[in-house]
Amino acid sequence: MAIPETLAVMAALWLVLVIAGLGEAWRHRRILKSIPVRVHVNGTRGKTSVTRLIAAGLRGGGKRVCAKTTGSAAAFTDPEGREFSLYRIAGANIIEQMRLIARMAKLKPEIVVVECMALQPHYQSLTELRMVRSNVGVITNARADHLDVMGPGERDVGLALAGSTPVGGDLFTAERDLLDIFELSTQDRGSRLHGVTLNEVNAISDQTLRQFQYSEHAENVALALKVCEHLGVDRDAALQGMIALEPEAGAMRIMHLEYFRRDMIFVNAFAANDPESTGGIWHRLIERHGEGRKLIALVNCRADRPHRSQQMAEAAVTWTPADRYIVMGSGTLMFARMAVKAGIDPNKIIVMEQGAMVDVIETIFEEVGARGLVVGMCNIHGGGEDVARFFQNRALREEDV
Repeated sequence: MAIPETLAVMAALWLVLVIAGLGEAWRHRRILKSIPVRVHVNGTRGKTSVTRLIAAGLRGGGKRVCAKTTGSAAAFTDPEGREFSLYRIAGANIIEQMRLIARMAKLKPEIVVVECMALQPHYQSLTELRMVRSNVGVITNARADHLDVMGPGERDVGLALAGSTPVGGDLFTAERDLLDIFELSTQDRGSRLHGVTLNEVNAISDQTLRQFQYSEHAENVALALKVCEHLGVDRDAALQGMIALEPEAGAMRIMHLEYFRRDMIFVNAFAANDPESTGGIWHRLIERHGEGRKLIALVNCRADRPHRSQQMAEAAVTWTPADRYIVMGSGTLMFARMAVKAGIDPNKIIVMEQGAMVDVIETIFEEVGARGLVVGMCNIHGGGEDVARFFQNRALREEDV
């Protein structure tokens, strides 16, 4: 084929692709217009919890709602509150948002609540401006996580998350330290900012939190309630809808076991994968359950999350020391090296790079002794869920963290 003919064929193919893309964009715009209210939830910690809480609160107020989460186990929730797991053949991809919104639109909801699944700053903005086009944006908080993608600092994380600010809508956030960033982003996009105050968080009493079937944070509940009230749902009705919510996969639970003469407590805190949250959980558990028990930190690393391992290691040295740090998963050397550099005794660290689950379990039992407290942390995926399931299936009883 001559060069001019080749160029003509390439130009024709390019034109076909452009037309197809424009057609797909037009079709997606029509789908979005068929859904009156679209809520887009972003943030460092608590995105999945807040997405589920908002959807449950809106259902509690009689709204017809669909929701989509991307947390420990991606799931789609229909207007009846039934949750269906999402299976991905080729891994997570933000194009999934468009497919799920089209699926939700067929159920004719009044409101859809979608958890943001993008990490790259430009993809976060793209997801909002082209795929969700929310009326209501939610940013739970901005903390120092995923710094390899959104960093190098916490303020950079806030700037990245601001990319999901709606245009001409309302943005809700429980973040207080970096509120100035979201004030600027809402001004830029012609939206209104609604911050959750400390008084609103403190208004969620321990008595209220104890009514939940799992451990939930007052900040998440306060944020979700504020969104529900904005969307016309009575506070009490929304709260009752939230309280009735079943725990999500990966929700933190304290599991009490008596296993081959071992009095043991295992805590699934793998999903709390930033140092601040994990450190708080660690200290709270030691205060409540640590007396007279051997303390085991079970750190599940991921080779594709090296910054998280590094941050966790640097933070761990400031916590109440563990008797043993069992490091499992992949990329474990990063945690071990940084932990020793930070000052943790290398003799307390057991590295089990790509260790089989049976070996990890046996090592835990060997180190626990007669009485022990084991806290799983850092990452739920890459082995954490398997270890948690092992102990959950053998627990005598469970309680909230």
